[in-house]
Amino acid sequence: MTLRTGIAALVTAATLAVAPAHAQSYPERAVEFIVPWSPGGGSDTLMRIVANNVAPFLGADMPVINMPGVGGTVGLREASRRAADGYTISQVHEGLLVATETGITDLAWDDFDPIGLMTASPQYLVAGLSDDYSTFEEFIAYAQAHPGEISMGVTLGGVPHLHAAMIEQAFDLEFKYVGYEGTGERVRALVGGNLDVAIGDISSSEQFVNNGDLNFLAVGALERVAASPDVPTFSEFGQALDLNVTRGIVMPKGAPQEVRDTLEAALESLSQDPTYIEQTNNAGADVGFRGQDAYRAYLADLDATVQSLSAVLAP
Repeated sequence: MTLRTGIAALVTAATLAVAPAHAQSYPERAVEFIVPWSPGGGSDTLMRIVANNVAPFLGADMPVINMPGVGGTVGLREASRRAADGYTISQVHEGLLVATETGITDLAWDDFDPIGLMTASPQYLVAGLSDDYSTFEEFIAYAQAHPGEISMGVTLGGVPHLHAAMIEQAFDLEFKYVGYEGTGERVRALVGGNLDVAIGDISSSEQFVNNGDLNFLAVGALERVAASPDVPTFSEFGQALDLNVTRGIVMPKGAPQEVRDTLEAALESLSQDPTYIEQTNNAGADVGFRGQDAYRAYLADLDATVQSLSAVLAP
């Protein structure tokens, strides 16, 4: 062996030895979590539960930095500019896809590397009391016979609007949309008789259903929800609608695969932790972990649906 080839072999061996060791050393410091929403909201609450419980599984702290603004896009813009080294993460939900399609932002979900979907909050089709329908089958029959007459409460241009449009498309319906800022406002309008139906969740609507003031017609989960076992899914009527507000963790695009895999494994282990599950459930959400590939596929499928409904969602 010549001196030159001997040195080359040593350099190659050193490179091979160093690369795995570097990957295995991640994380060497805290991982900053940019939550693009205000403190105290649903995303902030659920993501702080992640941040507060992940250290034993990741081996590093995860301080939360709130950067709210423009429907979550201000914080995501900042995250997209950070180094793709695994030391900055952020959070997305369906609202980003709607914001992209409606022109609120030029950011898209695939400008990031999806790491893990953490929580899902199934959305319900909630109805006020009516003499015309009390079940989903009766509602479909009535709505098909009266196109454009059913008033549907949503956040115009937001995720509830998307979910209502998916129901319209799936069952060949036509709603009369009424916009409200938040779920609480929609539900109060429904209880007051100012709406026929609305998109809601169990935390905002369950007490009124239990009191006999409202009625859950169907739930946008693929299987019946334990908290409302008598409420049918849309799948039971031939349409596998997955109507959730999901919250997942992403990285700036281009982080090393080993880094992404390490964080994914930590999040998956966290998702099986009883304390984390209890805290998430107490905050009104379900733990529904999906890793990198499954989360990417979910976002891609949802993006196609959002694009197909762009005319409905346009401001």
